[in-house]
Amino acid sequence: MSLLVIGSTGTLGRQVVRKALNEGFQVKCIVRNFRRAAFLKEWGAQLIYGDLTVTETIPLALYNITAIIDCSATRPNDLYNVKLIDLKSKYILIDSARKAKIKRYIFFSILNGYNYKNIPIINLKLLVEKRLKESKINYTIFNLAGFFQGLIPQYAVPILDQSSIWITKESSSLSYINTQDLAKITIKTLSIVQFNNKTLPAVGNKSWTSLQVIQLCEKISGRRSKIKRVPIYFLKLITSLTKFFQWSWNISERLSFIYMLSEGYNINVSMSMQEILYILKMNVDDLESLEIYLQEYFERIMKKLKELNYESLKGNLSIDNTDF
Repeated sequence: MSLLVIGSTGTLGRQVVRKALNEGFQVKCIVRNFRRAAFLKEWGAQLIYGDLTVTETIPLALYNITAIIDCSATRPNDLYNVKLIDLKSKYILIDSARKAKIKRYIFFSILNGYNYKNIPIINLKLLVEKRLKESKINYTIFNLAGFFQGLIPQYAVPILDQSSIWITKESSSLSYINTQDLAKITIKTLSIVQFNNKTLPAVGNKSWTSLQVIQLCEKISGRRSKIKRVPIYFLKLITSLTKFFQWSWNISERLSFIYMLSEGYNINVSMSMQEILYILKMNVDDLESLEIYLQEYFERIMKKLKELNYESLKGNLSIDNTDF
């Protein structure tokens, strides 16, 4: 089976490419910058030039492709072109996939996104889902709550840097998942008929509120956080104001997500992760826990900091010795 991975240099995409190659798949990656994607070629993937904003490059990339795994995501600083990238381009991609008789199309969306259509990025995801379901292509849609990897810049790094972490009085908890585990699940579903034309949750084995994640980081790192709480009424005001200015759309989107969590992000799934893992012949214990992931992260960082401090100290001693 020949796979085309879109968004292959991203947090999830690179894990999907690595897992697919390890499982013996032929993997092609649409990339805009060959230099930035050189590591994918070193792994064994074939790089094809393509740009979702240059729609005429899309059909050519589908030649001899069996399945598409779409890991692409709009960056916060790309929101000016969000409709072009996440809607028009995805429509053309799906229509081209149908004409090319692609056997499977895997797409990643937002868990329970239909409850938050007022957030533009989520609404665009839902429109792409709708188009994919109407295309008659065999699809699998994974609805995500969040990645372990996203928690590092959000909570872990500010704690290490002793910078402020802004939160609200959130009543929601999210089941984050490691992208490596999601990549493993994604590749396994390719060969299983039960996952054809299904929308599935892709979550971890435990739910966490923002405060619980912060407390876990504090416990593992041995450092205290600087938490700043934002009142809900102030968040509503800032969100409304930022929508009026194009340069601040990325701020508005982020605030909308925070507001969504503060209002109570309800998670309801028709097929549980236990059922999915059972079909895949996996166990819940096969999914990495957030505790282990953060433990390993902080151990690596602390080791690196000690090495840097040692090198710095050794350098200072060398300078001091020249005075004698």
